[in-house]
Amino acid sequence: MSDLSITHIGGPTTLLELGGVRLLVDPTFDAPGRRYSFGWGTSSRKTAGPALPAASLGPLDGVLLTHDQHADNLDDAGRALLSSAPTVITTVAGGRRLGATGLAPWESAHVGDVEVTATPSRHGPWWSVPIVGPTTGFALRPRGSSAVVWISGDTVLFPGVLQVADRFDVETAILHLGKVQFGLTGPARFTMTGRDAAALCDRIRPRRIVPVHYEGWSHFREGRKQIEAAFPQGRLTWLEPGVQTALS
Repeated sequence: MSDLSITHIGGPTTLLELGGVRLLVDPTFDAPGRRYSFGWGTSSRKTAGPALPAASLGPLDGVLLTHDQHADNLDDAGRALLSSAPTVITTVAGGRRLGATGLAPWESAHVGDVEVTATPSRHGPWWSVPIVGPTTGFALRPRGSSAVVWISGDTVLFPGVLQVADRFDVETAILHLGKVQFGLTGPARFTMTGRDAAALCDRIRPRRIVPVHYEGWSHFREGRKQIEAAFPQGRLTWLEPGVQTALS
């Protein structure tokens, strides 16, 4: 696979450089402190700001947006950034709302020499889908590679996401975790736990696992300590926020 570098900016927001292509995932650049409504009486407060300002990113080749309807994946400052990106790829519904490229699961588009394929994602229990709305993951394959970088998106563990194992050889899995829960919805979970992620990785067998989306918001119920405890020691690759990390 082409050289990969990742900069974790905060929450789900990462800057990926793969095969000479610069891709920003789920831009969130608002300052901390504000509470955001997620609909149906649920909300969350942003507790940490971005490790880097949007102005420091430099030119982008594209933005990959797992969904546009929740501020922990696309906030106001992130939304303002979209117009500067040559390409924005997201869900079909998000594409209609944003005038962007919308992909259904297993559909593909290209950003430079990187093939981007949408992968199944379900942002909560089955009954919550009409309320929560659609989300997507992304498999990124640089030209000439047989393996992919896979971004899970905000998803729970369900049969659709396990299909990634049947379709792709995953070199690096970037997993959205955090065990998102809300008081109003009781024990229902809207993203994976560490144990869910470990079970998923037993099936997908990525060579590298990078956790994101587990800090910086009040609706996360698991942080690094709980995630780390679910995996064998040394199995996870933790990124220092704001620092470009080469993963070759």
